[in-house]
Amino acid sequence: MKVIHVSTRARSEMVPITAPVQDAVREAGIEDGLVMVFVPHTTAGITINEQADPDVAADIIHTLDRLVPWNGPYAHEEGNAAAHVKATLVGSSVMVPVAQGRLCLGTWQGIFLCEFDGPRSRQVWVSVMGPSRAK
Repeated sequence: MKVIHVSTRARSEMVPITAPVQDAVREAGIEDGLVMVFVPHTTAGITINEQADPDVAADIIHTLDRLVPWNGPYAHEEGNAAAHVKATLVGSSVMVPVAQGRLCLGTWQGIFLCEFDGPRSRQVWVSVMGPSRAK
């Protein structure tokens, strides 16, 4: 398993991590298989969406902020209940096929760490599964 370290800069943001995930696939030496990308935090998530236009990520963050406002009638007293709800809505992992040593993503797709309680230092765990390349 490879650990990717991500430093976030805002309370809510989507950080593209496609390149370091692809690096993990290359380092694992897997030609065909699967990669699981997982975030071990309860106030962050992982998603796949459009990476070509940064306005898409901004729209997603804005919409989640409207749906789950920071100051809501929450019982959780730590003050970050909205971040926990958003992380649950987004999810904590994605699975991506790997073919010929490359992530099989659509033309515009990218993998994102979704921060909902930043800024923070986050970890993303990447597990590449499949037969190793013949050496």
